[in-house]
Amino acid sequence: MNRRSLREQVFKLLFRVEFNLKEEMEEQCRLFLEHEDIEIEEQDAEYIVGKYTAIHEKLEEIDSMINEKAKGWSTDRMGKVDLTIIRLAVYEMKFDDTIPEGVAINEAVELAKKFGQDESAGFINGVLAKFVEKAE
Repeated sequence: MNRRSLREQVFKLLFRVEFNLKEEMEEQCRLFLEHEDIEIEEQDAEYIVGKYTAIHEKLEEIDSMINEKAKGWSTDRMGKVDLTIIRLAVYEMKFDDTIPEGVAINEAVELAKKFGQDESAGFINGVLAKFVEKAE
């Protein structure tokens, strides 16, 4: 599975956080891997669950960062798809040294085009741009 496909699977799994209790997410991970409409090899499954787990462990910190940067918006007001994409991208930008910020933003915009609403790509791009603005 290529990086884009893996990222999409992480997004789909992370999206389940919005609809399940924390205690249910281990079972949700298992169900996701068993019932996803594509065949997921073991090494890809490990990557997907590992990245989801890393993001989930930092969710409070990531949401705090989003709330600080997204002036006029809070994570409570954002659409669940947009929020999930932003969470994934912020994790990649701030905690994953293997992914350049520009790639994280571009991939987030692509996810927004595929799964979000018409305005999602622009909204997500605008929020994520706040994370790379340099102090003057």
